[in-house]
Amino acid sequence: MALKATIYKASIELADMDRNYYDSLQLTLAQHPSETDQRLMVRLICFILNAHNDLKFGKGVSDEEEAALWQINYSDEIALWIELGQIDEKRIKKACNKAQQVKLYCYGSSVDTWWLQSKNALNTFSKLTIEQFTTDTTDALTKLLSRTMEFQCSIQDGQLWLNCGDNTLLIETTTLKSAT
Repeated sequence: MALKATIYKASIELADMDRNYYDSLQLTLAQHPSETDQRLMVRLICFILNAHNDLKFGKGVSDEEEAALWQINYSDEIALWIELGQIDEKRIKKACNKAQQVKLYCYGSSVDTWWLQSKNALNTFSKLTIEQFTTDTTDALTKLLSRTMEFQCSIQDGQLWLNCGDNTLLIETTTLKSAT
């Protein structure tokens, strides 16, 4: 018998001062059996960082034709394709060919090694931005995971302040590559 996805609910009050985007989000996240808690929380944070009325969760892990997150406009054009982890050049090339903008959010203890090996190839993609989460950040995010989550988030000057109950977490990324 196949394993089923685990469903999580997140209520988010978002104030993104950097983009003048303010919203109350009610998100449902389906965690694929092969998806780690760490990846699930990174996916949620990436949604918050890039929140937009047209941003949606893709099938990601279970379908290679879809992004982890993507923003598709009314003309069915992919405005933004977001991937998570340490993705190979072939998948990034595919995303860059299909989307107007591509973002890759890396996390995990082996990012530095992956980046050294991939830097030259990935620097050729002008639409690509690569951001890295620290292991401390992703570990702290994983501790906040529960089936029902409530967050208050404010983004200013590239910093995301995430409040969950009595916990406050500063989430910052390091830019490995900017789109040109």
